[in-house]
Amino acid sequence: MAMTDTEFHHLADEMFNIIESAIENAIDNEDADVDIDSSGGVLQLTFDDNSKVVINKQEPLHEIWLATRFGGYHFGFKEGKWIDERNGGAEFMPFLKESIKRQANLDLCW
Repeated sequence: MAMTDTEFHHLADEMFNIIESAIENAIDNEDADVDIDSSGGVLQLTFDDNSKVVINKQEPLHEIWLATRFGGYHFGFKEGKWIDERNGGAEFMPFLKESIKRQANLDLCW
């Protein structure tokens, strides 16, 4: 059964909230230098070296897109997880964590 737009936004918003909380905890507890901008289905993280990670909702495709300094990735919701089938089946949250660690040397906890 196909996902509805409402279900997609609920799942994506839930994930965005987890990411924002983890970043805010890193700022508060580890003195991380990260700016968070969330607007219109886009979550942009800017690090102290001015590099960015951009996460955005692609409603028509029911996908989450991730852009890092290393590339762009597309994640669809499969069997309860956000998966990038084009990138060897990578799961979104561990992939994002590793990408942020590589890009900004920041180790997040969800």
